[in-house]
Amino acid sequence: MIVMQKVFDRIYQEVAKIPKGNTATYGEIALLTGTTPRVVGYALHANKDPKNIPCHRVIFKDGFLAKGYVFGGAGEQKRKLVAEGVSVINNKVMTSSNL
Repeated sequence: MIVMQKVFDRIYQEVAKIPKGNTATYGEIALLTGTTPRVVGYALHANKDPKNIPCHRVIFKDGFLAKGYVFGGAGEQKRKLVAEGVSVINNKVMTSSNL
């Protein structure tokens, strides 16, 4: 459990660096933290501090939003991203990913 928490902490540190109005993919975060996109998803699903760890800025590699976004679903993820100036059409981010 301690090993997994260290991985989650690395993921949270990287996600916290994503600037407002930008996105990163699960895969990009995985590469930066030495894990897999699936583990990134698990960590973000367990995020206890969404105000400081903006997991809404993490999207799928094809630009689509996470249907299972834990803090209100894809609609809430979209609302947060659009409020930050990210273009989202049909639940797909239209602006480039800028980690």
